[in-house]
Amino acid sequence: MGPAQNRKFPNQRQMPFVFKWRPGRADPSPASVEVSERDGVRTLHLGSDSVQSAMRLADPWALELEYTRCMMGFLLFPPEPRDVLMIGLGGGSLAKFIHRHLPATRTVAMEINPQAAAAARSLFFLPPDDERLRVEIAEGSAFVARHPESADVLLVDGYDGRALAPELAREAFFADAAAALRGNGILVVNLWSSDSHFNRYAGWMEAHFPGGVLFLPAQRKGNIVVLAFLTPQGQPRWESLEKRAAELQARLGLEFPAFVEMLRRHNAGNKKRLLI
Repeated sequence: MGPAQNRKFPNQRQMPFVFKWRPGRADPSPASVEVSERDGVRTLHLGSDSVQSAMRLADPWALELEYTRCMMGFLLFPPEPRDVLMIGLGGGSLAKFIHRHLPATRTVAMEINPQAAAAARSLFFLPPDDERLRVEIAEGSAFVARHPESADVLLVDGYDGRALAPELAREAFFADAAAALRGNGILVVNLWSSDSHFNRYAGWMEAHFPGGVLFLPAQRKGNIVVLAFLTPQGQPRWESLEKRAAELQARLGLEFPAFVEMLRRHNAGNKKRLLI
């Protein structure tokens, strides 16, 4: 979700499937959930007009939003993960994609809003839980703090349509994120370039991830995916990254060569190597 996807829908037909949250006594009152559809694309909204998730009905397993495709950029850096933790399920686009295309990967997705999880399952074709996919109705930062060294990749997409969730906008969360990852782990965070605290978040990642930090902006301005590494990546050669990108594009259908070019433009490097 991000400003590149913030849109008004004045003429949009609302689907009959509109979830309204009715909090119980002990519930945290998450944002209301609405699902809309236009031009063959179904979208999820949490308490605002911002698009939290999108699915093209003709290709429900594809990653419709560009920033979600950028978040898969972690695959440029080996090895492919055995376990993925995910904060922010939304409509389940990333969870579906990983479940379909990375058969050796197990995913645990944390979603604080049970109505969003219900919408993902009933309206966005998220598969039921199995041995490779589990959805936890949980606050992500607390879950991560309780599960040290449990994942190889942690994907964080925790905006509520207006700002990064307060529980994630703390240095302690980034310290816990580092502790939740195994030796060669990667933290992948979707941030907004317009967020006034962007540099603060980047600084916290640099402090807790000694392997370095990379910035991968979506080509449409707004979202910037940040990759933070626990261990150094050995200053990979552009030639190797381009070869890996071509292989991944052929296999997964995502624009990995464009991701490499964006890494070249927005991070330190020389003619031969990416300097992480």
